[in-house]
Amino acid sequence: MFMDFLRNNKIAAGILTILRVYLGWQWMTAGWGKVTGDFSAAGYLNGVVANEAVIEQYPTYHAFIEAFALPNAGVFSFMVAWGELLVGIGLLLGVLTTAAAFFGIMMNFAFMFAGTVSSNPWMVLLTVFILAAGYNAGKFGGDYYVIPYIREKIFKGKLGNSTASQAA
Repeated sequence: MFMDFLRNNKIAAGILTILRVYLGWQWMTAGWGKVTGDFSAAGYLNGVVANEAVIEQYPTYHAFIEAFALPNAGVFSFMVAWGELLVGIGLLLGVLTTAAAFFGIMMNFAFMFAGTVSSNPWMVLLTVFILAAGYNAGKFGGDYYVIPYIREKIFKGKLGNSTASQAA
């Protein structure tokens, strides 16, 4: 019943739009500051490697950061900065909302595995509702136009009759 409300109700779409815009603004401003500033993830990654809690609780994640992410800190700096910005823009505009929310929640979990709490748990909680709502989260945004176009032009109607009911 709650899932039906989240996925199909116009009131839910309105509430999800507010959540989506809030999260989008958070991501976009964080990413914009990094893209336009002199951002480097190297210091953060060094902090993760030195964090004893990460070593004890998430040894495989620690090994990944130490052996792969830290030696490639420049690539990770680029990916974090642009990833945050693009997730924010996607959520703000409501374009490819589910994909943007997915990549946002993945970054939130990566930050939490690294020992950073900040606003990440709050953002994860809100993003879960956007992911569960699917198309309805972007209904009052660009997805209203983009998703039917993708379904019709790219998938050429191969997704079955459910596309017509969701696009309405």
